[in-house]
Amino acid sequence: MKAEDILQLRSTPLASPSYPAGPYRFVDREYMTITYETDPALIREHLPEPLEPNGENIVVYEWIKMPDSSGFGDYTESGLVIPCKLNGEDVSYVSQMYLDDEAPIAAGREIWGFPKKYAHPKLQLVKDTLTGTLEYAGQQVAMGTMAYKHDSMAGSSERTKAALAKTQINLKIIPGARGDAEICQLVALNIENITIKGSWSGPARLHLVPHVHAPVADLPVKRIIGATHFIADLTLPYGRVAHDYLARR
Repeated sequence: MKAEDILQLRSTPLASPSYPAGPYRFVDREYMTITYETDPALIREHLPEPLEPNGENIVVYEWIKMPDSSGFGDYTESGLVIPCKLNGEDVSYVSQMYLDDEAPIAAGREIWGFPKKYAHPKLQLVKDTLTGTLEYAGQQVAMGTMAYKHDSMAGSSERTKAALAKTQINLKIIPGARGDAEICQLVALNIENITIKGSWSGPARLHLVPHVHAPVADLPVKRIIGATHFIADLTLPYGRVAHDYLARR
C-alpha cells in the first residue's frame, strides 16, 4: 500500500479498520439519566484543570442504548458525567464510560478521547421499571431504576435538546512510541442534528458499588435530584481541541 493510501485510512488494523470515517449517525438512541448530589471535594478531584466545579455539586449517571449506530452497530453504554465550567462556559466533563462493543471503544478513545472501557452495561424495561445495570469483571457495580414513563416531558423537548447539545469535554491522552504522552488535550464536541422522539421524567434510585477497575462509586450518591428518560436521533461530529497541555509546557 502506498503512503498516500495509508494517509487516507481512518483507523487500523490495515486489513480490517476498526471503524469508518465520520460523522456518525445514531437512530433511536435511548437514555436514562439520573442526576444526584455528591461531595464537592471529590468533584474537584475528578476534574482535570483548567476545568472548574460549577458549584452545584452534582453528577449525572447515564445509561444509553444505541440500537442503530452508523459504523458502530448495536451497543449499550454507561457512565458518569460531571457538569462543570471551562473558561466560564457551562460544559459537561465525561468522567467514566463503559460499553460492550469494540468499534466505538476504539473510535471514542482515538478520535475524541472518550474514557471508554469494555464492560457489560444493560438498559431494559422490566415490567413497570426502566432498569440500568453495569457489570465489570463478573461483578455488578451500578444499578439504576426509574419509574417507567410516569411524567411526560412532551412540552420540554427544547430543554432536552439543549441538554444534548451542551458542549462535552473529554481528556484525551495518547502515548507515543517511547511511552510518553504524544497527545494530551481536552477535546470539546457538540452533538448535532438532534430530533427528540419522546421524553419523560419520574422517580429514580441509584446504587453504586466500589470496584477497582470501574470506580463509579468514587463519586458517591448523597441525594437523588431527578431522572429523565428520552429517545433521540442525533449526529456525533468530529471534535476540536479546547486545551493542549503539551503546548503549555
